[in-house]
Amino acid sequence: MSDAGGRGPDTAEDAPAWRNPRLTLRRFSGLDRSGPPPPATLAGAPLNPWTIPNAIGYVRALGIPLFLYLAFQSDDGTDLTAAIIFALVAWGDQLDGMAARITGQYSRMGALLDPVLDRLLVVSGVVVCFHFDLLWRWALAVLVARELFMLAVGPVAVRRGVDLKINWPGRWSVWPLTMGIGFGLLGLRTLGSISLVLGVGLSLWATVLYGLDARRQLAKGAPSSSA
Repeated sequence: MSDAGGRGPDTAEDAPAWRNPRLTLRRFSGLDRSGPPPPATLAGAPLNPWTIPNAIGYVRALGIPLFLYLAFQSDDGTDLTAAIIFALVAWGDQLDGMAARITGQYSRMGALLDPVLDRLLVVSGVVVCFHFDLLWRWALAVLVARELFMLAVGPVAVRRGVDLKINWPGRWSVWPLTMGIGFGLLGLRTLGSISLVLGVGLSLWATVLYGLDARRQLAKGAPSSSA
């Protein structure tokens, strides 16, 4: 949900006076992420959980267990209703970001909640697709290994003072990953697997860039705030 991009302060206390940028079509769609992140999304800001964008996030959270239930109730994992719910939860990430940009209701809760929901959705889709063999299992295994690596290394890097923020390959990887899983849930195994491999490649590229950025920050002795 955070409209973060470019350079900005690390905490809400460090943030200068901030105004919601003019809502152009590029910013509304999320293509323009220039400028500092909203102070309300930074560490130290109040959670502010009761906003319209966060309400969308809570609905997304409820959709993930419903998707899993319907998928595992099916015979082969290709239940249409489950696939539709998966798509709606995935699209909800764009919807709550648009809502935040329209209303200006940015929050620390949204900044924390969104990436968690995105990862939970992808992991849920991977579990279903692996169980029912809906996509190439080797690609699913690489994706899982990458996620486990990030879960293990990320907290260590943060404790050492590294400021890890999502980069463009990381952003770009989300849609081929979710589309690939969606195609798999519809029984389109080859098309879904190709899309999945593209998303995995982008996510691995993003991981390499995270590593290079972390090394630069540790060499300088202080974290940078580049996106």
